[in-house]
Amino acid sequence: MDRIEFISLLVSLLAYLCASLLYAAQFIAIKTPRLPLTLPIDGYNQKRIYINKYSPATYLTLLGLLANSFSLIFRYTRTGHPPLGNMFEFLLFFIWGIALTYLVIEFKYNLKQIGMFALPLIFALNSWLITMDTSLNPLMPALRSNWLYFHVFTAVVSYGAFAISFVIGLMYLIKDRFLIRNLYSNFVHALPELDSLEELSYKLILVGMPFLTLVIITGAIWAEMAWGTYWSWDPKETWSLITWFIYAAYLHTRFTKNLKGRLSIALVVIGFLAVLFTFAGVNILLPGLHSYA
Repeated sequence: MDRIEFISLLVSLLAYLCASLLYAAQFIAIKTPRLPLTLPIDGYNQKRIYINKYSPATYLTLLGLLANSFSLIFRYTRTGHPPLGNMFEFLLFFIWGIALTYLVIEFKYNLKQIGMFALPLIFALNSWLITMDTSLNPLMPALRSNWLYFHVFTAVVSYGAFAISFVIGLMYLIKDRFLIRNLYSNFVHALPELDSLEELSYKLILVGMPFLTLVIITGAIWAEMAWGTYWSWDPKETWSLITWFIYAAYLHTRFTKNLKGRLSIALVVIGFLAVLFTFAGVNILLPGLHSYA
């Protein structure tokens, strides 16, 4: 691994770790007697605890994102092509997309409570990233296509949106579980209202779903150009379709049956687990044409 690249990866790792700890500290410091602010999220009144809009945790997350961006640019300058040639580079883009999506949500809604749950996920993925082979290799013939760039960009947007919707879904299930058991505490009080969590998760899936659809469409076009067939039931293709159906089921039940609550959120969680399996599990357990990524 190049020294400059190692430093960049280390900076992002430490930034995300420190941000995780600071978000947790902010969350723990919230006390029930402090007055909440009531601000709308698209028609929903969401009680939230006031935290300063800009905090060290936010800046550290931004630093991690900038370090990831530097790593991507550095690899581009070294290879002469976008860094999309192996699992390391795809994961680097994946982390970049999740961190960017989280910061957009934080800046828009000032919901730093989400950071306590989102940053550990980002840190865990970054920890995995730093253990990978970072060799700079030329692109495989199948990857030398402009469709690859569209395919990966749409994947980054959809996976980033699904990752944060998953984190919000976990927050919903945790708070719902505490409320069912009549367990009230500073921790429960600090979490946003269930309706607001569900609405925000839904909005993110509305963003991610069209891009996931484009992932499959651009992948099919690219496959036809590279391998002469639009669809070959390769494991990664199949699991991408399974993931699409899970999120489609979520939207269908919400639109037609107005299904909400923990059952609906369970589909959000299952959907992102399918995303993770499509992204990494397929490569490990079901290698195929996409074994390079």
